[in-house]
Amino acid sequence: MPAPRTEEQTRQDGEALLDAAEALFYEKGIRAVGMDEVRAASGLPLKRIYRLHPAKDDLVVAVLRRRDLRWRAGLTAAVETTAASTPRARLLAAFDWLGHWFAEPGYRGCAWINAFGELGPTSPAVLAEVRAHKAAFHAQLADWARAAGLTDPAPVQLLAEGAIVTAAIDGDPAPATRARAAVEALLDATAR
Repeated sequence: MPAPRTEEQTRQDGEALLDAAEALFYEKGIRAVGMDEVRAASGLPLKRIYRLHPAKDDLVVAVLRRRDLRWRAGLTAAVETTAASTPRARLLAAFDWLGHWFAEPGYRGCAWINAFGELGPTSPAVLAEVRAHKAAFHAQLADWARAAGLTDPAPVQLLAEGAIVTAAIDGDPAPATRARAAVEALLDATAR
């Protein structure tokens, strides 16, 4: 009988599983990836995988939740540590960060939009995670937009979402620059 797994081994297995699943789901799509492929990429037996996440939807939610924390922390750090510390510069820095993200090798768009596109309302747990991510992202943008003087953050949110989707479809980071210019125009119009 194998020795019981330590807490650290369980944590490491969980991270290896999430790393493998996130890479596969983002590159190939959730439905296209079977659990045997996740098993092979993670190096974990299926029995262990299902002990950690009893269903594929549970694994998808865990992947999205962890990615959300990392993604929004990266965005926040880029915005809050921008050299120019004016509210306007911070808001525009969000679009600069998006442009860097769009230019990363393997960029396939928004993992949450992709998950919704694949699963839609068929997985209430995944849908809830997608909605939670979008609500948190939009709240971040709204805070930065209001601090910069915009009373209605909706155009900024729509420009960001549109840039994310367009960059994925076009395979070009330029939509971030165009969205940034549109936000600048909104800020200039508000300042008059």
